Amino acid sequence: MEYIVLSLVLLGIGIYGLVMKRNLLKVLMSIEIIAAAASMNFAVFGSVAGDSLGQVFFILALSVDTAMTAIVIALVLIAYREYGVLDIWDLSKLKKS
Repeated sequence: MEYIVLSLVLLGIGIYGLVMKRNLLKVLMSIEIIAAAASMNFAVFGSVAGDSLGQVFFILALSVDTAMTAIVIALVLIAYREYGVLDIWDLSKLKKS
């Protein structure tokens, strides 16, 4: 039960960061916290059910999340080099015509 509460707290922190922060790296960290909460639920519910399928899903989600993070960090780095800003609102205003 404690792990489910921890997962809900992580989900709440991630959603708060996703809604309230404007820095692109902070938004990325919030998405990672949400993904960690979802992965934790896979492992917890798998262990409660007595099945190892939850752990398999956890490893799969962790590997997909790691690959996604690497791609997004590369895109953030390119955006920072190109425009010099990490603010989401400023990046949305920069449209090439």
